[in-house]
Amino acid sequence: MKKLKVGIVGYGIVGKRRRIFIDQNSKLKTTCVCDVRFLENDFKNNIGKIHSNYDKIELLSSQKSVSGMLLDGVGFYSDYKKMLSENNLDMVFVCLPNYLAPDATIESLKKGCHVFCEKPPGRTVQDIINVRKQESKNKNLKLKYGFNHRYHGSVQKAKKIIDQNLFGEIINFRGVYGKSSIVPVKNEWRSLKKYSGGGILLDQGIHMLDLFRYFCGDFNEIKSFISNNYWKHNVEDNAYAIMKDEKGRIAMIHSTATQWQHRFKLEITFEKGYIELSGILSGSKSYGQEKLKIIPKESNSSVGSLKVEEINYLNDNSWNDEIIDFTDIVLNNKKVVTGNSYDALKVMELVENIYKADSK
Repeated sequence: MKKLKVGIVGYGIVGKRRRIFIDQNSKLKTTCVCDVRFLENDFKNNIGKIHSNYDKIELLSSQKSVSGMLLDGVGFYSDYKKMLSENNLDMVFVCLPNYLAPDATIESLKKGCHVFCEKPPGRTVQDIINVRKQESKNKNLKLKYGFNHRYHGSVQKAKKIIDQNLFGEIINFRGVYGKSSIVPVKNEWRSLKKYSGGGILLDQGIHMLDLFRYFCGDFNEIKSFISNNYWKHNVEDNAYAIMKDEKGRIAMIHSTATQWQHRFKLEITFEKGYIELSGILSGSKSYGQEKLKIIPKESNSSVGSLKVEEINYLNDNSWNDEIIDFTDIVLNNKKVVTGNSYDALKVMELVENIYKADSK
């Protein structure tokens, strides 16, 4: 079968990691990549670990628009519009900063490409509205957003428990997602609101908010506190929010860049039980072992349930599974069910509403 030709826009840490799994997929072929920053040593040190066949390497300047050949015949560009024009691509992976991702997604759709875009989908709700307008003009194309936490083993198991109604209705969620900084230094794009659109909530907490929506839908009442008191950037380093949906279910989140030991923890309480997701497998391995605890309610116990089923997850297959899913959607003309543009719009609305609800 002829492989789908893939271009990657944004060839930093995430773009390179995506390429690993694209190249492992027998139905895909990386045709070209684009990044404004690209040095020969960076290529040797990072990509050389994945591939060993160096056909041609050129030292490329980030000061002008260039194109050339990487290894294995993969083209390099510093201008994604030129890359889109010069290559008849089937699929584009957008792995750019928040302020660039919406425009690159729109341009890729205009060129007739299926698009996979990383989170966050943009800086504002308007960014996503603009993308959806272009998407509506290209109904034959598929657009998917990279909320890879939905593909983690513990999350998929939790989703099954909820969908099968094993413990009855959800009462509440409590989530903490934190790391030790926004960026190592000031004046990097993530610390500047005009480029990022927001801080730790938009950059990392958005994953937790997406899981809240994935598990139970939208929230219509929000209270929050937003703070940048520690790192002093013009984006938040802590966001505290409590939300309620139409059924009265409560979700609480603390998204933080002052968690000195990285942490992911999501507790879900039901009428007849409780589950706890802790740790999340990541490239840094800094969030600890990914686990799911399943605890049924004991009606006649004065000290609570002593029954605990604990499941450990040893491998992170989320990035690969996400690409397999998107490839299947494209090849078989399926609907994008999870991580579609509506999901992106609604979670961005949730982020913006948390910012607006800040009780100063």
